[in-house]
Amino acid sequence: MANITIIGGGLAGLTAAIAAAEQGARVTLHEAHTHLGGRARSADGPYVTNDGPHTIMNNGPAWQWLIQRGVAGRYVRLSFHEWTRMRFRHQGKLRMTLPPGYMKMTLLKRDRPVPIDRSFQDWASENFPQQTVDEALGFLGPILFDGDPGRLSAAFVWERLLRVGTPKFPLPSRYFIGGWGALVERMARVARHHGVVIETNSRLTELPTDGPVIIATSLAAARGLLKDTTLEWPSGTSALVDLAVTRSKKDGNVSFDMDEGGFTSQYSDHDPSLAPEGHALFQGAMPIRPGENKAQAIARLEKLFDLTTPGWQDRTLWRREGVSRGRTGALDLPGLSWRDRPAIDRGEGVYLIGDSVAAPGILAETSINSGLRAAELAVRARPVAAPAPRAKAAPEPSASVL
Repeated sequence: MANITIIGGGLAGLTAAIAAAEQGARVTLHEAHTHLGGRARSADGPYVTNDGPHTIMNNGPAWQWLIQRGVAGRYVRLSFHEWTRMRFRHQGKLRMTLPPGYMKMTLLKRDRPVPIDRSFQDWASENFPQQTVDEALGFLGPILFDGDPGRLSAAFVWERLLRVGTPKFPLPSRYFIGGWGALVERMARVARHHGVVIETNSRLTELPTDGPVIIATSLAAARGLLKDTTLEWPSGTSALVDLAVTRSKKDGNVSFDMDEGGFTSQYSDHDPSLAPEGHALFQGAMPIRPGENKAQAIARLEKLFDLTTPGWQDRTLWRREGVSRGRTGALDLPGLSWRDRPAIDRGEGVYLIGDSVAAPGILAETSINSGLRAAELAVRARPVAAPAPRAKAAPEPSASVL
């Protein structure tokens, strides 16, 4: 039986490895780095942080696939108490409730047809008051990680707004206890249980020729492997701040910045394992606007922390800053949908997966869904060795004549 080679050990690559091995394939996975996970990687303690929110939605098939295989492990949703502590920055003030126009948009106007070929700003401004449109665009910041979401396809934005931003309890967000790293460890164990050979510190620069190949890397890395300069798709860019402070009852939980598009969340509130006892671990994100630099975006984010985490400067125990650039999933412009992104099937037994390819879903869902599709195609395409010829039966010995 021919081998299926997977290049990349993130969520997409591990998903493809498990799915292909479940179907009887022999699978070898190569990861260029020491640790698996790719972008779904968690920092070591004492503060367990992730490259962006470690959130997945439970209202899609990707979540069901994780649950059915037992790899979701322990996870939590926001409790009712945490949900009631959610806050929204609106017109410079922190509110307990969403603006009424936004509520009406997402609860009462859900079923209207939405075009693919128009921008959300153009379409929405014809159907809703501009203030409501601006509120929705602000809420979309932590969903799309983009500083100008109004330019994107109306259908693309609307689907995400309804799936993630509808104000109802329980919210569809699920958080893995221990962060992405805990999920990756479970996926690796399941993959090895199914016989997958996982090679870390193994960087391939040429495609193997002994069977189907699944490329589970960023589009930038895939361009080099496939020598295909057309592998491009827009993605968001956000400034990130991880912040540990001494705990205070005045600290917020989850806060959406509907003025600026930012977001802060106290992840240790629903997962105390992420920080030492008595410490509160926050992550904030602020999409970087066109023409803006990292420092300017972080300055806007710090103003949000001033509201959500009073006195945080004097209580800071640890801080880390970063930029998430091209690492937050595909963004579809007007006239384009997920079907127009780089194809999974590249021909000649080569497949491309990840969060920016032609598969549906939000963020991590796209990686999982593309991994499942590629595994199906690769297993179907792999050559199977012809059965060995049966050995001829030895003739029975002749009877002896005495």
